[in-house]
Amino acid sequence: MPATTRPRREREVDGEDRVFLAPAEFDRRLAAGELLEWSRAGPYRRGTPYPPLRTRLDAGRPVLLPLDVSGAQAVRARLPDARLVLLIPPGRRPDAAVAATFEHTLTHDRADRVADELVGLLGSSYPDPAWSRVRG
Repeated sequence: MPATTRPRREREVDGEDRVFLAPAEFDRRLAAGELLEWSRAGPYRRGTPYPPLRTRLDAGRPVLLPLDVSGAQAVRARLPDARLVLLIPPGRRPDAAVAATFEHTLTHDRADRVADELVGLLGSSYPDPAWSRVRG
């Protein structure tokens, strides 16, 4: 679950939708190495809290993070054995520098096909892989 310094929206729940942090707390976590990666979005910052992610990885459970390319590069630097997958729109090709960051590239043309490929690449923490498919 991402952490952010932006204000919580009306229907968002802290700790469920995101972790909402004051800028000083974000800075503290960043300095302590508690954020795996981070970026700026306008006047706010967002990042991936590392301790809960590490706990999940140590338990052998896959993790799917929605990252931009710089976030993926930061993950690669800190977790060199991470299996990174780049989702690209149909008809697009990543440049060589971007492609080198990722282990796999998937064309995001149909959600059900991409979900099946991701489950095949990363495995599933669900008792039945059909549970992990995107519905609707």
